[in-house]
Amino acid sequence: MVGPFPPGVGDDDAARDEYDRMRRRLLWKMPSGLYVVGSTDGATRRNGMTTNWVTQISFDPKWIGIGVERDAFTHGLVEASGVFSVCLIARDDRAIVRKFTKPVEVDLQAATLNGFPYVERVTGAPILAQSVGYLDCEVRERVAAGNHTFFVGEVVDCAFLADEDTDVLRMEDTRMNYGG
Repeated sequence: MVGPFPPGVGDDDAARDEYDRMRRRLLWKMPSGLYVVGSTDGATRRNGMTTNWVTQISFDPKWIGIGVERDAFTHGLVEASGVFSVCLIARDDRAIVRKFTKPVEVDLQAATLNGFPYVERVTGAPILAQSVGYLDCEVRERVAAGNHTFFVGEVVDCAFLADEDTDVLRMEDTRMNYGG
């Protein structure tokens, strides 16, 4: 259980647990996308990570923010290189995101992450070739946010790799949940 707890919530563990569960259910109801973030150390290491904490935070310049747990492998790669990519996944490809919940198997010669082909554009961060589209970003700011770092990246390249009208994946399209 994580506080704070508002007035009216009992001091006993059962009441706090009940409130904490309700709060998580409410947070899970917030609509969010589900993406694969590509990362590199700028040399030989690559990774893809499933995430739902992605948002545009500035129109001018075009800045995107992603939240990454400080203990995550991806965190170290983004810290080392100062770059990341955000891959939008087609709703019909929802099984892909489950393949990127742990550090991936990388084949640099075949340019694959867990067997999925990737390409590199401006920053060198991997971009899944079957993505609907991507945002290739250079880190401009880092903000400590609880047990995460909120990396703010400027979009330095982007494109659609599939039909622009393709429906993209959202958290509610899966049985996954994150946060709360």
